[in-house]
Amino acid sequence: MTEPRVELEHEFSLDIDYDPSRWLEIPPRWDTEEWEDIGVWARTCSELFWRSYGQSPGEEGISFLAGRLRHLAEAFAPEPFDTRMLLRMWEPTSMPLQLCAMVKPAQGDREETLRYLVGAEDPGMVKPPVVDAFSTELLGEGLRAFRHLRQGDSPELVAALRYVWRVEGVGADVVLWTATADTAQVVRAAPDVEELARTVSVVVWDLNPVEEGEDGAAADPR
Repeated sequence: MTEPRVELEHEFSLDIDYDPSRWLEIPPRWDTEEWEDIGVWARTCSELFWRSYGQSPGEEGISFLAGRLRHLAEAFAPEPFDTRMLLRMWEPTSMPLQLCAMVKPAQGDREETLRYLVGAEDPGMVKPPVVDAFSTELLGEGLRAFRHLRQGDSPELVAALRYVWRVEGVGADVVLWTATADTAQVVRAAPDVEELARTVSVVVWDLNPVEEGEDGAAADPR
């Protein structure tokens, strides 16, 4: 499905009310205003997470987690402001699970687009996915899918959990997804992903404010 170019009257971002004891957000690539560099972010988060977990791992433990966080940030740090990336954190020695959330202008037929975005007809699937309706108070009715797929010629299966919505009132499509070769990790995270999905809302930035003389754009959270 191709995506036609659209002329925007609005731009969007996402608001996510996540639990910082379970989720760690990766800053945009790279947020030099708040963090000196990616290494400082990774080490600071490692130290804080070990402290919150009630353990003193020493330099070896802090460096281990910092290295893992840095690797994940290098791989997944978002560039556009309409994408956010979080990590589901467990024990400091366990591999975090990445979760991506993205919003973009709605395009095309609602049902067709949502089925495309949720991956219902992805040719890489091993078998038809489990797709069901999923509604939240903030985004309305959408779809949720759990599926197994192969990437390229690799024999390794990837487990993927994906949520999608069309927010008609503001003309936006929202996608929330995670994927990993560790199916057990996705199953373990699923209740937390669902809980987090219910907190996601769209923020609309008016590119052409009505009032003259305004500095910046007007935000309208939906």
